[in-house]
Amino acid sequence: MKTHVFSAIRLTVVLLVVCCIVYPAFIWGIAYFTPSHGKGDTVEVNGKTVGYTLIGQSFTQDKYFNGRPSAVGYNAAGSGGSNKGPTNPEYLASVQAAIDTFLIKNPAVKRADIPAELVTASGSGLDPDISPEAADIQVPRIAKVRGISEDKLKALVAQHIQGPLFGLFGPSKVNVLQLNISLDHTK
Repeated sequence: MKTHVFSAIRLTVVLLVVCCIVYPAFIWGIAYFTPSHGKGDTVEVNGKTVGYTLIGQSFTQDKYFNGRPSAVGYNAAGSGGSNKGPTNPEYLASVQAAIDTFLIKNPAVKRADIPAELVTASGSGLDPDISPEAADIQVPRIAKVRGISEDKLKALVAQHIQGPLFGLFGPSKVNVLQLNISLDHTK
């Protein structure tokens, strides 16, 4: 009995050291040698931090491109989806509300043409990117509100398209925050 208790205590101490000191120090060391030193990729405008490249933000004004809806209010401390299934009445009601809002703001768009990502939240609730198609479908609204030609806005969207990782993995995407910052500097 004594040998089992002492073995269990030793194993607990070893695992505490490994899991609470060695592993976190190892991960911190790797993160420290990244360009942002493990602090995330912040986006600054005129010396002021306005967001992070990997965390979505809410853009509700008609003069900006909208990103994906968030089930967690874009709160990085509470990342997660809504956990409601595709047949859940509350979920269907929230998607319908998002569709209705989108159609009111974008009257030239047909319901069937709305990209799903503009009316459904991502699994993390923090997705900062949309597809190039989701950006392009918003161009007429923004052009009208800002008084900028649609061709100029489409060229701006094209400049912000990030291709698949290594040209192979994942879809093309557009970071909404970076696009909107460039949009504010476009005349």
